[in-house]
Amino acid sequence: MRILMVGDAVGRPGRRTFAARTAELKKQQRIDLVIINGENSAGGRGITRESLDDLIVGGADVITTGNHVWDRKEVSAIIDDEPYLVRPANYPEGAPGKGYCIYPHRYKTIGVMNLSGRSFMTPMDCPFRKADEIIRELKGRCDIIILDFHAEATSEKQAMGFYLDGRVNAVIGTHTHTQTADARLLPKGTAYITDVGMVGALDSVLGVKVDCILDKFLYSLPVKFDVAEGRCVFGAVLLEIDDATNKTVGIERIYIVDD
Repeated sequence: MRILMVGDAVGRPGRRTFAARTAELKKQQRIDLVIINGENSAGGRGITRESLDDLIVGGADVITTGNHVWDRKEVSAIIDDEPYLVRPANYPEGAPGKGYCIYPHRYKTIGVMNLSGRSFMTPMDCPFRKADEIIRELKGRCDIIILDFHAEATSEKQAMGFYLDGRVNAVIGTHTHTQTADARLLPKGTAYITDVGMVGALDSVLGVKVDCILDKFLYSLPVKFDVAEGRCVFGAVLLEIDDATNKTVGIERIYIVDD
């Protein structure tokens, strides 16, 4: 089985690029399942019915999120009804939505869970203990388990990778929008990357217009983060999982820049 995990899609440019590149990769790479982080898909912050539909039509099977999941109030009306839209599982008990889903694909079932880090992030329940809890719930129900760990600190992401090594198929970092060069299989077989990157404008600051961010840093005043346009980058990883053993046998970084 071949699973494509795509980084944070930023605004309309990210959604367009996701659809175009995913269609190409599906033809070239025989991809079975596509997961994308959609928390920045609506105008650069949050997710709406329109941005969710664009991602699904563009090829997404499962959509994960992160700390910006609640930035658009419209999400509250859809998150409980969408079976393959997940938010970080370590939000406090009673929050809308769900922290994992089980996706059936022909003869396999894939568990996709979403967790948020706590270092330099909004206070949340412990992601490590929450991961243990979810893995217990998924035991016997899933052939494959993928984690989108939406976190700021590289140390926290690496720690999660080693904590879950051998217990899940992949720990894929999201949130920083900057792809790291450390994709590998950990000692016990879990695929890992600190951050998969983003799908959005290349000549930007994390998908946002450069001038907006410069004003923020120079003057420390509130600014509107406008989504940048122009040529885009597509950041993802391709996971290779052995059909006979359900073990991960490879992880390949994908980083495509528009001509």
